[in-house]
Amino acid sequence: MKTIGLIGGMSWESSLEYYRVMNEAVKARLGGLHSAHILMNSVDFAPLRELMCAGDWAAVGDALADAARTLEDAGAELMVIGTNTMHKVAPEVGAAVSVPLIHIADATAEAARAGGFSRVGLLGTGFTMEEDFYVGRLEEHGFDVLVPGADDRRLVDRVIFDEMCKGLFLDGSRVEFVRIIEELAARGAEAVILGCTEIGLLVRPGDTGVPTLDTCRIHAEKAVEAALS
Repeated sequence: MKTIGLIGGMSWESSLEYYRVMNEAVKARLGGLHSAHILMNSVDFAPLRELMCAGDWAAVGDALADAARTLEDAGAELMVIGTNTMHKVAPEVGAAVSVPLIHIADATAEAARAGGFSRVGLLGTGFTMEEDFYVGRLEEHGFDVLVPGADDRRLVDRVIFDEMCKGLFLDGSRVEFVRIIEELAARGAEAVILGCTEIGLLVRPGDTGVPTLDTCRIHAEKAVEAALS
């Protein structure tokens, strides 16, 4: 079993979920008392959020590249950035290490294709929904990507940073997210990507009849698949 390097803390609520899903996946594959080999570098998210808001993505890239190098030096044999938005600097992180970086959008595209979907909705931070680093990567995989309207994009972004990243998972926000998911389906989305690793902690299976793709679970399980290959 290879050692997974997880760059976490963005937010730590979803990093907990990565840890749980990775260990569950190893247990399901190997049985018995087996658990995952994981090294986590849990960064302080607050200064990174300030850099994001200031548009200083070069500094964000430097910080996460340093985190990745620390993990590789400690023995990580593959790398995971435990957040969708920070994949904006995935090229810089991948270039900083010699081990493979498993890209969350690639793993999600593979899962969407396996589900038979070709047109997908996308929820996430404003960066994720509006910029090419994520939408464009899905389009390179052959998907049509739908995002909510401007008002709903602002609502989703606000709930992510003001609530979920602070450990708040509120019923009113769940209702709004389900509404947005179902409106994306009405516009033609065959499934909706939960493109923020906290959203799967808010919108659970059974909350909507629309198929959803939980990027946290997909990414964590893909890392385990790579670690056991």
